[in-house]
Amino acid sequence: MKNLIVMNKSSVLVFLLVGLFVLCECEDEDQFLPVSPMVKKEQEALYSAIQGFVGNSWNGSDLYPDPCGWTPIQGVYCDLLDGYWHVTVLNIGLVFDNSLQCSPNAKFTHHLFELIHLRSLSFFHCFSSPRDNPIRIPSSNWERLSNSLESLEFRSNGGLIGTIPVSISYLKKLRSLVLLENGLIGDLPIELGNLVNLKQLVLAGNKFTGQIPPSLGGLTELLIMDLSRNSLTGTLMLTFGCNLTSLLKLDLSNNKLEGKIPEGIGRLKNATLLDLGRNKFSGGLIQSFQQLVSLKEMVISNNPLGGDLMGVEWGKLQNLEILDLSSMGLTGLVPESMAGMKKLRYLGLNDNSLTGNLSPKLASLPCLNALYVNDNNLTGKLEFAEGFYKKMGRKFRAWNNSNLCYQREMIPSSSSSSHGLNGVKLC
Repeated sequence: MKNLIVMNKSSVLVFLLVGLFVLCECEDEDQFLPVSPMVKKEQEALYSAIQGFVGNSWNGSDLYPDPCGWTPIQGVYCDLLDGYWHVTVLNIGLVFDNSLQCSPNAKFTHHLFELIHLRSLSFFHCFSSPRDNPIRIPSSNWERLSNSLESLEFRSNGGLIGTIPVSISYLKKLRSLVLLENGLIGDLPIELGNLVNLKQLVLAGNKFTGQIPPSLGGLTELLIMDLSRNSLTGTLMLTFGCNLTSLLKLDLSNNKLEGKIPEGIGRLKNATLLDLGRNKFSGGLIQSFQQLVSLKEMVISNNPLGGDLMGVEWGKLQNLEILDLSSMGLTGLVPESMAGMKKLRYLGLNDNSLTGNLSPKLASLPCLNALYVNDNNLTGKLEFAEGFYKKMGRKFRAWNNSNLCYQREMIPSSSSSSHGLNGVKLC
């Protein structure tokens, strides 16, 4: 059986030149392990791959003679395997002052895929110009990294265009796929569902279109799914969420998704964030929202959802801190059960068609520091105590409710504290 000894720059105490010894952190701290240098072919592939990104003027001097030793460059890290150093982490882009900075003509070369021990590969602000140097993610050779690559990231690359290549689905060990704020377009490949070990899938801030593939609903290991800020359309399958029970964060906001929110969302019992805001969902709030007992933040705002608030037992959401239900076409009363969310800090119900009076119990929420109910059809007296208005100040907004009024004796003299009552008439 092969002996695997994982080492990187942080764990190496003393690194001597080739042919000497390495003192490493291990169970026997007095053990010295003879090592060989990096395989010459791999070292040449590394230099050539980097040169493709940073430009031909780069001669490798910053990583010479040993790219796995102590160098002034951040972004190249190695591990020791069977007595040889192998590059396992490659970060391209100006993350730190001493990172490998891409040239205006940065490009991929085939040498990158000769680094077959890579576990992590990332590009930050490397391909910046879609006009002067548009670059596509390579459509082939990813299978050469299928036995090693666990993390692949492209962040803030405005010049990275085209679609997600299907061949990325060959990366069977991938645990994190981050394609954040690039210029990518097209449909999401169904084959992404083959990445069954994914823990994190972030495709936000691109120009993706089409439907969310049902295959993504089968990624049972996912902790984070962020598909926000694209132009995704269509409906979610009825069972969406049923198999994503490990999910901690689901963000589908700022797309063009439509139809009814699936009841399967209620299976996300470990989720702490749910953001479906700024879409075209309809059909009212689903009852299974009350099953999201771990949720800290729920944003459903800016959807033509319609319906009322009475079908959800809000008091079951004991961990909820932020609830934004603004601009949703909601009607009916504000349920008293909302006063049961004891950790609530922000409640946004503004820009709906809600009616009736507000329960004074809302003022008893111990953590509440923002309550927006403006631009509704609320009626009756505001019966909050004076201390409520002092506490909330400008973060209580109730204007544009034509039949809502307040009692003068309940309002403190401070003009800043009564700011939220501008536009509310005296009883």
